[in-house]
Parts: sequence; structure tokens; C-alpha cells
Amino acid sequence: MTNPPSTNQSTAQKSFGVMLQNARKTKQMSLETVASELFILKRHLQALEDEDFAQLPQAAFSRGFAINYAKFLGLDPVQVANSFDNAYPNELKSRAMGNIESPLRPMGTLQRDSRSRIRFNPLLILAVIALIILAVLLFRMVTNATQDTEEVTPISEDITLSEQTQGAAIDELDTSSVGASGSALNLGGDVAATAILQFKLSDTASVGVIDANGNSLISGEQTQGSYQLSGVPPFNIVIDNINNVELIANQQPVALEQYATGQQASFALTP
Repeated sequence: MTNPPSTNQSTAQKSFGVMLQNARKTKQMSLETVASELFILKRHLQALEDEDFAQLPQAAFSRGFAINYAKFLGLDPVQVANSFDNAYPNELKSRAMGNIESPLRPMGTLQRDSRSRIRFNPLLILAVIALIILAVLLFRMVTNATQDTEEVTPISEDITLSEQTQGAAIDELDTSSVGASGSALNLGGDVAATAILQFKLSDTASVGVIDANGNSLISGEQTQGSYQLSGVPPFNIVIDNINNVELIANQQPVALEQYATGQQASFALTP
């Protein structure tokens, strides 16, 4: 007669959270250190170790976090993924399938979305206008003072007119330079804050992307087509059926095969 496995052995096989926590403590690493290395929020790492699924995002993202965590700690990612699947509550899986809304929706296909997202800082524009007005007032004050000097000492009229012309040219050059520089600085700050991801699907595939602010940019099964997303890097990306997906980050192709386990890729990306 075969003896049934002990309760402790069964729990150890299923408890991926215990495996992750023990491996981290063995390496003497804190949750803060792991979070900074993997670009995963500390509260999500703690929830994985505690197997507190209510504090985790959707199942696809949580499973990807667990796989990345396991790889980082030198554990078997397949064993951790299987343990995660066995432990994940069925009610949360059904809830995740019905919830497809995200804080930031896809920007649309590449063929349809051609609008500019440039933003201007109103305070900077007001500052440039104020500088122009100040320059005009100073120019008028200099011109009036020069005219008064010409009436007292007419012998220096030729020199004074020449200086007026040079002073006017310098004032106009400085004012235009400040205005152009201010606008360029503002545009540069806005562009550098985000990154662009482009997905091209040759067939149906499941795609999920979360940016550094915790916003879900796209989630769930997507149909054939092209999708362009914008968010704050680094991104946590989970893709099923990678053979149907092509990813381009800031116009640079990404080799999904190097992050894949079977037909699924789960990784953090910093363009």
C-alpha cells in the first residue's frame, strides 16, 4: 500500500511564495534591492511572497512577475509558474477575463493615429512674452535717453545713431534667442518623459503592458493589426503566442525569443 505524501511536502511543492522568499533570504537581498533590479513594485514582490493575490494585478502580469522573480533568484521558472497557476484563485481568473478596461487605452493603429501630442508650458510662454515686453520698454528708454543727449550735445549725433542701431539689433537678437530656447527646453522635457511601443500582430495573441506608474497600457487577447502605445518606462511586458507578435520600442526591434519560455515571453523593457 502506498503512503500518501505528507502535508508539509505537498505545501512545499505548491507554495511558490515560500520558494521565492527563501531564495531571496538565502541571497541576503532585501525587497527594495530586488524591486530596483527588476523594475517591479515592492508591494507586488511582497504580495507574491505572501501569495496575496488580491494585491496583485491581473493574472497574466502577476504570473510574469513570478517568472521574472524566479529567474532573478536562480529558481526554476517553470516550477514557479506551475505552482503559481495551481495556487491562483479561480474567482480572480474569471474576474480578470471580464475586466478589460485600462487607465490608459492604446493610442490606436499606426495607420489611424497621426495627431501630435506636443504640449506647451503656459508659464514658460508667459515668461517669454514678459521678456519681450521688457526688452521693448528698455529699448524705448534707451532711445529716449539718446534723443535727450543729442539735443544737449549735437556734435555726437553720428556716433549716437550708430550705437542706437547696434543696440537695437542686440536687443532683438537676445529676445528671439530666449524665446526659441525656452520653447525647445519645454518640448524636450515632455518628449523625454515617455516612450513609444509598437506591436504588430500577424494573428490573434494575448498582450499585456504595464508602465512604471502602474498603468495598464494594453491587456488581454488582441486581434490581428498594429498597435501603438505610449507610457513611462520601464515597461513590464507579458506576451503569449510570440510567433504572432513583433515588438518595436522607439523604432528599435526587440528580439522576443531571448525572453521566451515556450510560446510566452515575460520581461521588463527599458527603451
